[in-house]
Amino acid sequence: MCGIVGYVGGQNAAPLLVEALGRLEHRGYDSAGIAVVGSRVRVTKCAGRVRDLAEILPKRMAGQVGIGHTRWATHGPATDVNAHPHTDASGTVAVVHNGIIDNAAALRARLTDQGVPLVSDTDTEVFAHLVALSDADTLEGKVVDALDAVEGTYGLAVVHADFPDRVVVARNGSPLLVGVGEKEMFVASDLAALVRHTTTVAHLADGELATVTASGFTTFRRDLTRTQTTAREVDVDPSAYEHGQIDGRPRMYTEMLEQPASVERALRGRLDERFATAHLGGLEMDARELRAVRRVKILGCGSAYYVGQMGASLIEELARIPADAEAASEFRYRSPVIEPDTLYVAVSQSGETIDTLLAVEEVRRKGGRVIGLVNVVGSAIARACDGGIYLHAGPEIAVASTKALTTMFVGFALLALQLGRVRDLSVADGRRLVAGLQKLPAQIEQVLEGEERIAQAGTALAPAESLFFVGRVRGYPVAREGAQKFKEISYRHAEAYQMSELKHGPLALISPEVPTVAVVPDDELTDRNVAALHEIAARGGPLVVVTHAGVDLGELAAERIDVPRNERELDPLLLTVPLQLLAYHAALALGHDVDKPRNLAKSVTVE
Repeated sequence: MCGIVGYVGGQNAAPLLVEALGRLEHRGYDSAGIAVVGSRVRVTKCAGRVRDLAEILPKRMAGQVGIGHTRWATHGPATDVNAHPHTDASGTVAVVHNGIIDNAAALRARLTDQGVPLVSDTDTEVFAHLVALSDADTLEGKVVDALDAVEGTYGLAVVHADFPDRVVVARNGSPLLVGVGEKEMFVASDLAALVRHTTTVAHLADGELATVTASGFTTFRRDLTRTQTTAREVDVDPSAYEHGQIDGRPRMYTEMLEQPASVERALRGRLDERFATAHLGGLEMDARELRAVRRVKILGCGSAYYVGQMGASLIEELARIPADAEAASEFRYRSPVIEPDTLYVAVSQSGETIDTLLAVEEVRRKGGRVIGLVNVVGSAIARACDGGIYLHAGPEIAVASTKALTTMFVGFALLALQLGRVRDLSVADGRRLVAGLQKLPAQIEQVLEGEERIAQAGTALAPAESLFFVGRVRGYPVAREGAQKFKEISYRHAEAYQMSELKHGPLALISPEVPTVAVVPDDELTDRNVAALHEIAARGGPLVVVTHAGVDLGELAAERIDVPRNERELDPLLLTVPLQLLAYHAALALGHDVDKPRNLAKSVTVE
């Protein structure tokens, strides 16, 4: 959500800022704007896409210092006036801001009483006025004075006409990076905005500020004492962050096709065939510490939460440790009991999901041990945790998660295997699971090769206004993730239910207009699941069944999608992949932009 960019150097800032904003489009936004410092601060902004901003940009917008922003509306609708950057009344100060100022209403009332004109509905505008009202002699002092008045979360960047050589940035709960170039410096909320220019970056910590000039940067706290944050080289392939379609296909499609390779990367170097186990050095836990774990609690949001449910099932089955998943967005608000022998696992593709980060901080504050399962190296959650497992999925640009989700499942399978083998999981079972994990990339490839039939089913489902996704035990979180993906990009109402719960209410809604997508693995519950499908069919409900070859559906009239068998514990991953394609083709049939679904963002940095 929202994106920040900044530039200080020898080049004209405006085109660099617009180009960098274009690389943040995957985060989700509804307006965009830039501010450039020349003889004065000049602002251009509008509701709409970055391309709309580029079209209205003045041909001569000279200046070598500037900031830019893509906004995802919180306070006030998506309008030209509410777009960032925001300025004070004189146009001397410009601010861009991610996050939410919790006491904005009180600050607006105070400013209004002082005769300060407010022109937008946003919380951010108050910060520009607070900076302008400060009596401090430096821009750093003015920003600190303003921060002293606000409560909430922020990643922000400030420019001032009286200090034309610098950008001052601050972070509290919303990510910010400083990029180091050759006699030029960059600011961004996401590495994607910087990689074309530099891969040497410094991550600001919460409560930290930085002054950025063409010659370098300095970091400090709000009491103006210096900190020692340094820049480091990040090992990334800049071409992997290119946005837009590839070979005429949306990024979501190419990312689905990358899943065999990303799963192979996630497994590389982590399987030990000799001892039939996994090695996850990033956990920073030895065998004795792993054996001391008595419970596992998984925290994630959206798809990360649903794959966390799959992970909890894996851990219980393989390690015989009680495990469950909980929505991170709810966790800290119920004053959770943090147990010393519980291992907490935070799951996030971006590593910046604010709800999950706050849950991590709650666990750490109460003395719990938490590890991260994240895709972005150096992200806030990765740095806040005691250890972790990097996904190695590669950059994921499309908002709807595919390859990151499948590598999350692999991460949980590896964790479950390692926990199991230090306990009572036999060598034979360990070898069985190692072999199953090694087969996954080729089996995912098999699923993707069946795209044509899945596409037909997805297209047929597109006209339905409402759908059910059903599964049982291992299949239920798969159904939940399938419903999530379908609603995210097709905008159809899709609801997941346990197959066993159909008779307890949902069956009343079954009709020829309400299709059901059923997840039916070949396991100990197959007969009961098939019986439930007959109950749906008897009421005229259209059926799409994702299952294994050889499962006997009887005379059931259903669209059938078969996936390869693996070990029963690992089957949920292979059952998930066709549901991605199902949602993708339904959305295409409806004419939607699958990479940028409405109202959603790739990185959720506000509560």
